Amino acid sequence: MKKLLPILLLLVGLGAGAGLGFVMQPEADPDAVAGAHAPEDAPDDATHGAGDAAGVVLAEAGSTPSATGHYAPAPANVQTVRFPNQFVVPLIDEGRVHALVVIAIALEMDARFDFSMMTHEPRLRAIFLQLFFDHANLGGFDGVFTSGESLLALRRSLREAARIEIGTEVSDVLITELVRQET
Repeated sequence: MKKLLPILLLLVGLGAGAGLGFVMQPEADPDAVAGAHAPEDAPDDATHGAGDAAGVVLAEAGSTPSATGHYAPAPANVQTVRFPNQFVVPLIDEGRVHALVVIAIALEMDARFDFSMMTHEPRLRAIFLQLFFDHANLGGFDGVFTSGESLLALRRSLREAARIEIGTEVSDVLITELVRQET
């Protein structure tokens, strides 16, 4: 009986936790499911085109979110290049670091593009760190920071910055790991 009681309590706790998680999950917003992100991700001829100062065309290629928020597979001519080291972003409140966010990213780009991580990493790392710091200072890593809207906005800004720095060969920036550790 002594061996059966902990197993029984574990099963009851798991069942109660799963049931509570199912009951407490937020209801799906019909507008978000119907593709509320699609217009933001689609290129707009009025803002992106011949008049774009950086010459960046924001047409989607690679693994892009569909109307349901799921990602389509990357085309065959796309290579994925991972950054060798993670990005560490401190979250500061009242002058003290209260948490750290660790992020790993990868670039999806045209496989024919001659990309050298050794050449491009220092500048891209500095640009991406500044974007992560700005995102953190605006509260982007507070609350439910893993929501689809928050991550899509962050990825979109990373993708635009990468395209300005490298060129339109960059089709997407993927967040491959994201962890927040309270200090």
